[in-house]
Amino acid sequence: MELKNVVLVDGVRSPFTKGGRGGFAATRLDELGVQVLKTLLERNPKLDPFEIEEIGLGNVGGVAEYGGFGGNHMARLAGLPESVCTFDVTRQCGSSMESLHRIAQSIMVGATKVGISMGAERMGRQLGGGGGGGDRITSFNEDRHEMNEVQRNMAPDHEKYFAQEIPDFILDSDPIVSMVQTAQNVADTYNLTREQLDQFAVDSHRKYGEALASGFYDDEIVPYETERPVMNDDGTVDLDQHGERVRITHDEGYRPGTNMETLATLRNVKGIVSHGGKELVITAGNSCPTNDGVTAALLMNEDKARELGIEPLARIIGFGVAGVKPQLMGLGPVPATHKALEHAGISADQIDRVEFNEAFAAQVIPSMAELGIPMEKVNVNGGSVAIGHPLGATGTRLVHTLGREMKRSGARYGLATQCIGAGMGISTILESV
Repeated sequence: MELKNVVLVDGVRSPFTKGGRGGFAATRLDELGVQVLKTLLERNPKLDPFEIEEIGLGNVGGVAEYGGFGGNHMARLAGLPESVCTFDVTRQCGSSMESLHRIAQSIMVGATKVGISMGAERMGRQLGGGGGGGDRITSFNEDRHEMNEVQRNMAPDHEKYFAQEIPDFILDSDPIVSMVQTAQNVADTYNLTREQLDQFAVDSHRKYGEALASGFYDDEIVPYETERPVMNDDGTVDLDQHGERVRITHDEGYRPGTNMETLATLRNVKGIVSHGGKELVITAGNSCPTNDGVTAALLMNEDKARELGIEPLARIIGFGVAGVKPQLMGLGPVPATHKALEHAGISADQIDRVEFNEAFAAQVIPSMAELGIPMEKVNVNGGSVAIGHPLGATGTRLVHTLGREMKRSGARYGLATQCIGAGMGISTILESV
């Protein structure tokens, strides 16, 4: 079977607001998604909505506002016909990139011609999802030592993709840990200093500020008018009260003027430890914030795009998903990228631009070193330390931000990649058209 070319036509997103007390704390996520989806359609008037075959929504938290049918709610509220099929998917932080992969692969095999990948997350007022477990959690915890032994015996597999050896104190540590702890584990493994991580964060804010001032993000972010949340004394949102109307235009995580002196005053994140007795280096300043937001990207069969007279941003040519030791979750992009490069038929040194999700500065620095990609190619317009990371929404943002940057800079090949909770990575390779 001859595979079809699939192209990234366009992508938009909401501003990413702070979780909990941010601008969207009192806003229904499905309503926000409708605005993002409508804007994407309005920007592409040559596409008849009846030609859209499916919409996939990536989400982690299972927000109860739409009861697990988020993609369907957003499609119908946006006025799309019932012929548009929808699905929701969860692959933790890689959820919307997973949605994008599934739609792109369907287009490649000829089953679909037009699809939209979306991502949505509310990290501040997460309704629904999770809970329970009971006695099963106790039993699971008792079996952790066996899980640890399995992980340790698999240590040689690490050598396939990584030059750095895993220290015994990481191999002996608990494989079921917080994402923040995995960042400290990576920092310990690669002997990263607090100064290195803080400098990375300073650079992320600086680059984002410069890109914002240049207008780079004007074409990406969809302003949204909503009610400012009214907060209770305990820090929760009072959903029975109506706040003043505000227009949100930019990401709330950006801190102009961020510098080394300011970041040096921050304490390390509570609860993390260094199993090797090294310096605790993970802070809120060199990690991504928690956020609310929605993203969307339009994908199409390349022949269909040409038929409609649409000039796409880039061609999607490679995919990769891979697992790593859960204690070193942040390194997941390394094997995932190797798989994506192999699928695309290119090498790492051919990559011109990278959009790497900055969940933690501690993961980006060693991952790029292991891949042999210089940092000057990475997140040239800033990254998630400044922009934010609304979990399931981030993957789609990475891909369409990359496509726009490739178009702007004339880059030939680009990589979008991110780590995934529990020890995975996911990557997408784009080619200029």
